[in-house]
Amino acid sequence: MHDSVFTLMQIMEFIDTHSHLYDEAFAGEEDIVLQRAIDAGVTKLIFPDIDSQSREAMFAFADRHKGTVFPCAGLHPTSVDASWEKEMMLVEQHLDRDIVAIGEIGIDCYWSKEFLEQQKEVFRIQLGIAAERDLPVIIHSRESTEIIINIIKELRHLGVRGVFHAYSGSKETFRELERLGDWYIGIGGVLTYKKASIAETVKEIPLERILLETDSPYLTPVPFRGKRNESSYVPYIAQKLSELTGRSIEEVAAVTTENAKKLFSI
Repeated sequence: MHDSVFTLMQIMEFIDTHSHLYDEAFAGEEDIVLQRAIDAGVTKLIFPDIDSQSREAMFAFADRHKGTVFPCAGLHPTSVDASWEKEMMLVEQHLDRDIVAIGEIGIDCYWSKEFLEQQKEVFRIQLGIAAERDLPVIIHSRESTEIIINIIKELRHLGVRGVFHAYSGSKETFRELERLGDWYIGIGGVLTYKKASIAETVKEIPLERILLETDSPYLTPVPFRGKRNESSYVPYIAQKLSELTGRSIEEVAAVTTENAKKLFSI
């Protein structure tokens, strides 16, 4: 499989819609890893923002690789704490930069619920920013799907659109998202794991609503699981999606790439 995937990825175009290549895990190797991605056919990468600790590194990287790397701005839910207002002010200072989305934003009830009410407030604020600026959102949802969908319903009049990163919900949840507007789901390395529920769910979701992503350096796909993830592995996710859905990998590449270009206007 490896040789066939390598051959295919040299002739197709992919977009990694969720990469943290500016993370410390890549320190000193960023440009090498980016070149590996380009060589694998991954022509564009979306960089979701986290918080003020890594934002400047993200923008500096993106500035060096304009046209290939596209940054976002936003406050990650796990970075929401008692000082969230200061963090949001710092996000707002970057909104006039050349960003393609507000993200990654959302609710995380896995790590801690201590600041859950603040997370909800910050999420609402950032959905409002996205609507004002006509930008899509990248949503982080962990043990919080119902909360997030309720807030999206509450603010449905804003017409916000975007992607649910690392989607792990059911086909029923996707159907609900469909009714709420222009929403995509992000599919990454988890798709290649044994017993991953998303492997069944994707069979019920139109390819026209799927984006490919790595979340590198996290969630590394098989056959590299256990190692640091990187954007050059997107074709392995595409290959698995092809196998599960019965669509050719060429079609998977073409449709998901077009989806990403459309959502992020790149």
